[in-house]
Amino acid sequence: MARVPAVATTSAVAAEAARRRTFAVISHPDAGKSTITEALALHAQVIGEAGAVHGKAGRRGVVSDWMAMEQQRGISITSAVLQFAYRDLVINLLDTPGHADFSEDTYRVLTAVDCAVMLLDAAKGLEPQTLKLFEVCRARRIPVITFINKWDRPGNEPLALLDEIEQRINLRPTPITWPVGIAGQFHGVVDRRTGDMTAFHRTPGGATAAIEERLDPAEAARRHGADWQRAVEELDLLTLTGADHDQDAFTAATTTPVLFGAAVANSGVRQLLDVLATHAPAPQARPDLTGRPRPVDAPFAGFVFKIQANMNKAHRDQVAFVRVCSGRFTRGMTVSHAPTGRPFATKYAQQMFGADRETIDEAYPGDVIGLVNATALRIGDTLYDDPPVTFPPLPSFAPEHFAVLRAADAGAFKRFRRGVEQLDAEGVVQVLRSDRRGDQAPVLAAVGPMQFEVATARLETEFGVTTRLEHLPYRATRRTDRGGEEALRGVTGAEVLVRARDGALLALFTDDWRMRAISDRHRGLTLDPLLATS
Repeated sequence: MARVPAVATTSAVAAEAARRRTFAVISHPDAGKSTITEALALHAQVIGEAGAVHGKAGRRGVVSDWMAMEQQRGISITSAVLQFAYRDLVINLLDTPGHADFSEDTYRVLTAVDCAVMLLDAAKGLEPQTLKLFEVCRARRIPVITFINKWDRPGNEPLALLDEIEQRINLRPTPITWPVGIAGQFHGVVDRRTGDMTAFHRTPGGATAAIEERLDPAEAARRHGADWQRAVEELDLLTLTGADHDQDAFTAATTTPVLFGAAVANSGVRQLLDVLATHAPAPQARPDLTGRPRPVDAPFAGFVFKIQANMNKAHRDQVAFVRVCSGRFTRGMTVSHAPTGRPFATKYAQQMFGADRETIDEAYPGDVIGLVNATALRIGDTLYDDPPVTFPPLPSFAPEHFAVLRAADAGAFKRFRRGVEQLDAEGVVQVLRSDRRGDQAPVLAAVGPMQFEVATARLETEFGVTTRLEHLPYRATRRTDRGGEEALRGVTGAEVLVRARDGALLALFTDDWRMRAISDRHRGLTLDPLLATS
């Protein structure tokens, strides 16, 4: 077989990378994140009708919320990947948990994207979790597109929402569409680039895309009178203030294109999809651990940002989600595992669409591939084809809640241990161990208490193990060493445990006051903060 010239190969990889758009949707809980994820898939025509959170009105649930607990509660608990085609592009959409208790999962996802859609509730504006997630985007210089959702319900003035974005997060809003009608009386949007209006007519139940009608300014003025005139005056004000889209400023993460719509009615979503296709950046060279960029047309490299097991009853296996950063991935290729230097075979590679998946033969920068039963992989691991590369570590957070976990039935210990190891590998919770308690009573450490609920529910449904939790009083955590372990042995209000994942020694304290008092008493005690990496 003739060898393909290297120049032709790298050119093909660069061309394929240019076709990719990889982004995450971020928001505060209940802003409509899963709903808009579903609506984007609907407008790309990869699903026939949009599901509803809780499966409302007899409709199926949303494809990104595949876990039983997500469907019952109507919230996203774990991130999901949906890959689909739109126009001549390949879209990699990563849905993220909105609840603060699952921040660590969301932050990991943000390391694997090139752009983010920030979803705001028209009535609530910028909420606490949205602000936290935006700060991660700012730190990583991820460009952000803003979609102001729920315009079909009463809400704030559009100019007031723009002012809030600029004042609170110092990101200059540059609207691309503008609403006709106040929040709660939504007729459609004006495309600032053409001056025409798109009127939306909701379909019964909202399961299919809203019917769109294009109106020129004269017809829009005839039909919508004062609402149209108000929109025109606001648009003139935006023009006077120079709030126009600038692609360079957007990709530099100093401005944010803004669109308006109602995801539950599938209104304004096609416009968002078009803006993502046109303006969202394609994958670029990604810096390695030393800061040196690895070009997209370099040989294959990627990193694991998520591990998930038991996604459905037909596939009770473990999947490592790998973001492709450079080169062409081909199923079956043997690559190197950066942490060990050992060869790693990629025979079982799949493309994900929520819980559904199919075998994939190749992938390019920006794509997310699922490597099945890759039990040797851990979150943050780099895989590469020569030359060697290691990408920076993924965020790690100091837990604030702790509980001892025990199996209710001692006869189920093997399944209990296997389940706990799986939850630790996925990062659902951190698992800590101590000689005092032994393997039969590990300590679970979490950013938020809802992680405990997910852990115990999954142990019961996936491993058939009923468990009991005994909450511990600790609230402050520091990294220590063997000297610290000896110094804190038997000290009231403190305990040292070993993190199962990496062997790190963590000192736990009942509160910050107790930690300072003990530190003052034991001069030279090593107590280092657990800092998130970005």
